[in-house]
Amino acid sequence: MTPNRLHERLVALFLLGVLLFAPPLLALFNNAYRVLGLPMLYLYLFGAWSVIIVLAAVTIHRTSPDDGLSTARPEPTSSTKDTNAKAS
Repeated sequence: MTPNRLHERLVALFLLGVLLFAPPLLALFNNAYRVLGLPMLYLYLFGAWSVIIVLAAVTIHRTSPDDGLSTARPEPTSSTKDTNAKAS
Protein backbone atom coordinates (compact mmCIF):
# COMPACT_ATOMS: atom_id res chain seq x y z
CA MET A 1 0.00 0.00 0.00
CA THR A 2 1.42 3.37 -0.96
CA PRO A 3 1.77 6.11 1.67
CA ASN A 4 -0.86 8.19 -0.13
CA ARG A 5 -3.35 5.30 -0.11
CA LEU A 6 -2.72 4.62 3.58
CA HIS A 7 -3.26 8.28 4.34
CA GLU A 8 -6.54 8.26 2.41
CA ARG A 9 -7.79 5.20 4.28
CA LEU A 10 -6.90 6.66 7.66
CA VAL A 11 -8.70 9.91 6.79
CA ALA A 12 -11.74 7.89 5.69
CA LEU A 13 -11.60 5.96 8.97
CA PHE A 14 -11.50 9.23 10.90
CA LEU A 15 -14.52 10.54 8.99
CA LEU A 16 -16.38 7.29 9.69
CA GLY A 17 -15.64 7.79 13.39
CA VAL A 18 -16.95 11.35 13.23
CA LEU A 19 -20.11 10.10 11.56
CA LEU A 20 -20.64 7.22 13.99
CA PHE A 21 -20.30 9.48 17.02
CA ALA A 22 -22.28 12.44 15.68
CA PRO A 23 -25.05 13.54 18.06
CA PRO A 24 -27.93 12.95 15.59
CA LEU A 25 -26.92 9.32 15.17
CA LEU A 26 -26.35 8.87 18.90
CA ALA A 27 -29.86 10.23 19.53
CA LEU A 28 -31.30 7.28 17.56
CA PHE A 29 -29.90 4.87 20.13
CA ASN A 30 -30.73 6.95 23.21
CA ASN A 31 -34.03 5.25 24.02
CA ALA A 32 -35.57 3.16 26.76
CA TYR A 33 -34.95 -0.21 25.10
CA ARG A 34 -32.51 -2.56 26.76
CA VAL A 35 -30.66 -5.60 25.49
CA LEU A 36 -29.58 -8.05 28.19
CA GLY A 37 -30.21 -5.27 30.71
CA LEU A 38 -27.89 -2.79 28.97
CA PRO A 39 -29.14 0.42 27.38
CA MET A 40 -28.98 0.52 23.57
CA LEU A 41 -26.82 3.66 23.67
CA TYR A 42 -24.09 1.88 25.65
CA LEU A 43 -24.12 -1.09 23.29
CA TYR A 44 -23.94 1.21 20.27
CA LEU A 45 -21.05 3.26 21.72
CA PHE A 46 -18.95 0.22 22.58
CA GLY A 47 -19.84 -1.51 19.30
CA ALA A 48 -18.93 1.52 17.16
CA TRP A 49 -15.75 2.04 19.18
CA SER A 50 -14.78 -1.60 18.64
CA VAL A 51 -15.44 -1.36 14.89
CA ILE A 52 -13.21 1.72 14.60
CA ILE A 53 -10.39 -0.01 16.50
CA VAL A 54 -10.61 -3.19 14.40
CA LEU A 55 -10.69 -1.23 11.14
CA ALA A 56 -7.69 0.84 12.24
CA ALA A 57 -5.77 -2.31 13.18
CA VAL A 58 -6.57 -3.98 9.85
CA THR A 59 -5.62 -0.84 7.92
CA ILE A 60 -2.29 -0.48 9.71
CA HIS A 61 -1.55 -4.22 9.61
CA ARG A 62 -2.03 -4.35 5.84
CA THR A 63 0.87 -1.91 5.42
CA SER A 64 3.77 -4.07 4.33
CA PRO A 65 7.31 -3.32 5.53
CA ASP A 66 8.47 -2.99 1.92
CA ASP A 67 6.47 0.23 1.55
CA GLY A 68 8.97 2.21 3.58
CA LEU A 69 6.25 2.98 6.11
CA SER A 70 7.41 0.52 8.72
CA THR A 71 9.06 1.89 11.85
CA ALA A 72 10.95 -1.36 12.46
CA ARG A 73 14.70 -1.06 12.80
CA PRO A 74 16.72 -2.36 9.86
CA GLU A 75 18.78 -5.51 10.31
CA PRO A 76 22.43 -4.77 11.07
CA THR A 77 24.85 -5.32 8.22
CA SER A 78 27.82 -7.64 8.50
CA SER A 79 30.20 -4.69 9.03
CA THR A 80 28.04 -3.47 11.90
CA LYS A 81 28.05 -6.94 13.46
CA ASP A 82 31.87 -7.07 13.20
CA THR A 83 32.22 -3.65 14.83
CA ASN A 84 29.89 -4.62 17.68
CA ALA A 85 31.77 -7.90 18.18
CA LYS A 86 35.14 -6.11 18.38
CA ALA A 87 33.81 -3.57 20.86
CA SER A 88 32.70 -6.31 23.29
